[in-house]
Amino acid sequence: MSSPVTEPIPRFYDLHPDPGDLVAEILCGLRQTPKRIAPKFFYDRRGSELFEEITRQPEYYLTRTERWLFEQHGEEMALGLGRDAVVVELGSGNASKIRLLLEHLRPSAYLSADISREFLLESGRALEAAFPWLEVHLACLDYTRPWDLPAALAGHDLVAFYPGSTIGNFEPEAAARFLDNLRSVLGGGMRLLIGVDLRKDRAVLEAAYNDVQGVTAAFNRNILEVVNRVADGDFDPSRFRHVASYSEHEGRVEMHLEATAPHRATVAGHSIEIQRGERIHTENSYKYTVNGFHALASEAGYRPERVWSDPSNLFSVHLLRAVRDEPGEP
Repeated sequence: MSSPVTEPIPRFYDLHPDPGDLVAEILCGLRQTPKRIAPKFFYDRRGSELFEEITRQPEYYLTRTERWLFEQHGEEMALGLGRDAVVVELGSGNASKIRLLLEHLRPSAYLSADISREFLLESGRALEAAFPWLEVHLACLDYTRPWDLPAALAGHDLVAFYPGSTIGNFEPEAAARFLDNLRSVLGGGMRLLIGVDLRKDRAVLEAAYNDVQGVTAAFNRNILEVVNRVADGDFDPSRFRHVASYSEHEGRVEMHLEATAPHRATVAGHSIEIQRGERIHTENSYKYTVNGFHALASEAGYRPERVWSDPSNLFSVHLLRAVRDEPGEP
């Protein structure tokens, strides 16, 4: 009789935020005008699955264009990052993009940081099975807040990988603070490979966030299911419609949930009143010019070293190097 097969379990660090902190953040956002829910709450297991489905929609150019850039220029990117370092990936999802670079990079170890625990564990196991030579570490954490590197990886040569243009979900000032904090966590001189979506025709942008199959709409409404579970809420997602449009003035796609009827929800014992037509702001996705993003990176203490973009200038991948050891230094 054969023994049962046990799946390998990568090195796992559970640094997930305290539930009370998450509830307080949700309530704070829902009491603002306009109401807000932070985009990190998209990513429970179902939200992560829906996002992976979004990336396969024909309108969603971002993922396929970024993957093309990794496929075309992966060796150059790896040369810029350096071999044998510890690669830290933020918001790794199913880790499909790092797979395109691993053979070029041959890192000494890989740390995947994501807020969705189940999705993180599954993708980590799959990565370890596909690359048996790779030492996989997993950290369940909210990397948008200050965080500490797991002690097992301290003292190593560290590089960061932040694909998908997730940096666009931050307000520009917050993006600069995030990049500065990343430098603080990983150390002065660290290198960062980051995906950045570029400004382009409104029709292309709005189609990407309003796919015909309605996957993005389902993804957007799922954030209310996350709020219900995390904060003991009773939102009815069917009473909200997905709204996404591009603001030329702000240079960003704005995503909302609009109430189709008056709605009263209870969240963590608190009553939330929403009028018909009132919106909950769930995400901004800023689009940059290359020069504009370089200016932001410089403000955060990084020197732009290389940039790769596709022939249609839909998307870009930037190699940055931190040039400050402490915040505020010249």
